[in-house]
Amino acid sequence: MTMAAVAAHFGRDVHRTLAKLPGIVEQARGRDVDLLVLPDATIGGYLLDLHHPAAEEDGVPHAVDLDGPEVAAIIALAGDMTICFGIAERAWDGQDEVRYNTAVCVTGDGLLGTHRKVHLPLGESEAYRPGGEFRAFDTPVGRLGMLIDFDKTFPEAARSLALDGAEIVACLSAWPASVTDRSDRIRNDRQAHLFDLYDCARAAENQVYLVSSNQTGVLGGLRFLGQAKIVDPAGEILAKTWAKGGLAVAEADVSASVARARRSLDHIHQRAEHAYRLTASA
Repeated sequence: MTMAAVAAHFGRDVHRTLAKLPGIVEQARGRDVDLLVLPDATIGGYLLDLHHPAAEEDGVPHAVDLDGPEVAAIIALAGDMTICFGIAERAWDGQDEVRYNTAVCVTGDGLLGTHRKVHLPLGESEAYRPGGEFRAFDTPVGRLGMLIDFDKTFPEAARSLALDGAEIVACLSAWPASVTDRSDRIRNDRQAHLFDLYDCARAAENQVYLVSSNQTGVLGGLRFLGQAKIVDPAGEILAKTWAKGGLAVAEADVSASVARARRSLDHIHQRAEHAYRLTASA
């Protein structure tokens, strides 16, 4: 099976995005990609500011419906490819409209699964309501779970997916460089280091494949890192882009590699749950 993680820039112009995506999908299809993971906020772009996004004009992306034309357009592109991508999802709480930062997984046959971002850093709570669970689901490429950027900071998130049978974790990001401690070179940025560290740690500690996408370029006051990558169950990076756009592509026998990684040291089944403190002490 061939997996690809995308590093690319997606902004507010949805029509431009929908015109751009066929080229990315066809490039992946030309490399026999079975699983394509696009960034967080593929449709409509990410926030313009991390502290008070709702205070800026057009600071928050327009929400779209899961059964709307934007998602349908990507389903039509997918064919037999499994594609993960990010949207601002419009939903309803009684009579009130709410929005979620949502990862969507589709094939040409339709919707396979979704994940609403659970962990909302800084001012994201002005723009989104948090999701409430981590669930894996079956796809043509195997059992898969999804995370959205800050979710991967928390070990429990990826572990929940692994416990639910995921052998592949797709992590969709709009992960910017540090806004408080800027570096002249993205490679030396503190957030660039953490982005890679979390990817490798989450893969190794759960002995799964992690397919990590990210936005690139600049949107509002944010400069995105890129650094899309594929990490194997030992925490080794198999393929990676840098700050510019591109595809990180790797081929693997996923189930066989996961089974081999867990043959002697099985992190999932050798847990000592009785010893873990599940809640913080007062």
